[in-house]
Amino acid sequence: MAEKHVSSHGFVSRKYLLCLFSFILALFILSWFFVLRSTHRPNFTDHSLLTNPLHSVIDDGSSLSWTQKIDEPQLENRGEVSGGGAEGEESPKEKVAGEDVKCNTHNENNKEPLKVFMYDLPAEFHFELLDWTPQGDSVWPDVKTKIPSYPGGLNLQHSIEYWLTLDILASEIPGIPRAGSAVRVRNSSEADVIFVPFFSSLSYNRYSKVNPHQKKSKNKLLQEKLVKFVTSQREWKRSGGRDHIILAHHPNSMLDARMKLWPAMFILADFGRYPPNVANVDKDVIAPYKHVVRSYVDDLSTFDSRPILLYFQGAIYRKDGGLARQELFYLLKDEKDVHFQFGSIQKDGVTKASKGMHSSKFCLNIAGDTPSSNRLFDAIASHCVPVIISDDIELPYEDVLDYSQFCIFVRTSDAVKEKFLINLIRGIGKDEWTQMWQKLKEVEHFFEFQYPSKEGDAVQMIWQAVARKVPSMRMKIHKSKRYSQSLMVNNRELKKIPTPNNFW
Repeated sequence: MAEKHVSSHGFVSRKYLLCLFSFILALFILSWFFVLRSTHRPNFTDHSLLTNPLHSVIDDGSSLSWTQKIDEPQLENRGEVSGGGAEGEESPKEKVAGEDVKCNTHNENNKEPLKVFMYDLPAEFHFELLDWTPQGDSVWPDVKTKIPSYPGGLNLQHSIEYWLTLDILASEIPGIPRAGSAVRVRNSSEADVIFVPFFSSLSYNRYSKVNPHQKKSKNKLLQEKLVKFVTSQREWKRSGGRDHIILAHHPNSMLDARMKLWPAMFILADFGRYPPNVANVDKDVIAPYKHVVRSYVDDLSTFDSRPILLYFQGAIYRKDGGLARQELFYLLKDEKDVHFQFGSIQKDGVTKASKGMHSSKFCLNIAGDTPSSNRLFDAIASHCVPVIISDDIELPYEDVLDYSQFCIFVRTSDAVKEKFLINLIRGIGKDEWTQMWQKLKEVEHFFEFQYPSKEGDAVQMIWQAVARKVPSMRMKIHKSKRYSQSLMVNNRELKKIPTPNNFW
């Protein structure tokens, strides 16, 4: 009987433990169900806790937002601009690089424009370089009535300083129908950035030679005066220059001043002649060249109507990264449907290049003395699919534009292999080319400079690119001030300590 009682007791204990274990396991599984379910709930951010969270990223609704959408592509070209600028058709909606992106024409959701404080530099730094003479006390032309014209030819390709300055001046004048990605403010403490209106590319192009009666060129003297002025301003001292915008689009512009103004945000064509500690993609902005060939207005061409397969006309023998040009010349010169010739702006060169690009399916953009060249933007204006052979090239607005949708990229090491490039290009069929050609027509206005500026043109895109740098720039400024207060206190306390007469 005792053995039976013990056996019964053991059976009950095991049954009890099994039930308890099953109950605990059920609770454990149920709890995990609620945990996993909760991870799929949306997270919310209270933007009211952020200081002006949007205006430094997407300004006036005209920048390319990753969350905005459009319905219709932009097909019409803006037309070539020179001097005062011709105005083209305006379309508020653009479709870019395989993504639906909306460029709004209204100031939606209270998005603020980039606030720009511009130094009133003497006219010798800007419009006087265009042979303009100031009237009265103002250092600026009346941009509502007549503006000084910019010299044509190759000077135009680096003229961004001119268009950006005009746009900021126009932001203060009611009645000028301009887009609003940036606006001038008179109080520098309210500004997002400090704009330095020095026409550095024009200064280099026109005044870099030393005259017989001079010890220094006018270009070098202007740079010295600029550095002295800018670094003495309280705005520069307040931020260490990090919030200043310096225009140096021509690769040889600001050669002397760049090493002294390097904390500033440079607007450049590329980084080819800059050490990485002076200029880099983290702090600086790459801007497009202004194309010099005429825009292809009302382009109804097709794959079959463009008889030239691959087009290049320009300097063939270049130094540094441009050595690939001459190698490609010898590889391609005998191909029957390839145009690869020396050319320049002389003897109606621009007209010939326009006609050639308009008649070509693909246009070569090969690195020259520097990684970039105006040829890329001439190709875009011609709707000639760019073939980019430049390993170190940096491209404008690449954080919002996917160039692979309308450009072909080829590594230099591959391009110079026999038959590699020509076989690659011949392998691109009509449908694929037509898609890229259509994309070029949709994005071309992003590279058009004009006055007054329009929504989504090059001027507005550059301002928006600057705005996207502002949060990072502000963080660097704030971090640089971490210990400044304690240093000031320590310096004040040290001044209070009496120094013994025999201290030294």
